Amino acid sequence: MTQDIQTAAVLPAFRRQASGLDTLFTEINNALEVLTGASQASRPNPAGEMDIVSDAELSETEKKHVAGLMRVNHVGEVCAQALYRGQALMCKDEKIKEVLLHAAVEEVDHLSWCNERLGELKSHRSLLNPLWYAGSFALGVAASVAGVPKNLGFMAETERQVEQHLDSHLESLPQQDERSRKIVTQMRDDEIGHRTTAEVNGAEELSAPVKGAMRFMSKIMTTLAYRV
Repeated sequence: MTQDIQTAAVLPAFRRQASGLDTLFTEINNALEVLTGASQASRPNPAGEMDIVSDAELSETEKKHVAGLMRVNHVGEVCAQALYRGQALMCKDEKIKEVLLHAAVEEVDHLSWCNERLGELKSHRSLLNPLWYAGSFALGVAASVAGVPKNLGFMAETERQVEQHLDSHLESLPQQDERSRKIVTQMRDDEIGHRTTAEVNGAEELSAPVKGAMRFMSKIMTTLAYRV
């Protein structure tokens, strides 16, 4: 009888430990898929199938510029994937957790599309991706701990700034680069949807200093990612 009581007392702790390990391994596996380029899109590439003459009208200088922009976009998706998974990790509200994880799934599509485009341009992903992922995941966890309204507020502001960033890329991309433009346009439309979802579910507007800090960090990231 005593042994049965002791076993009953130990089981919940064991289950919590097992659940924690499962979560840890899941996050490690997801990070490895993102960083190695193994993540697969659930939707078709909006640019369609690659045609060998699709990039024929782009000069070498234009191709280099497009590759830099798409590398920045790829880094943004690495950060988004880490950010949303970090936000979901500590979220106690199951509905909001699903909102975050659904957004993360769509960001995987963006990640894959950008990776495909970089391959077509014979360019590389950012060498600093592990750093971007780790920093964004930690930031997501911190936002989640702040509570649901601020967590969603962080999501909404992130997407708002990403929208502006993608709009600037649409202005900067060569007009004849229809493949990149189609990808970036679909990404922007998805980000608008994520922002709207966060706002509808009770996002709290962030303070001006926090917004400014986010823009500053984004500027550093985009400047480095364009080149490295």
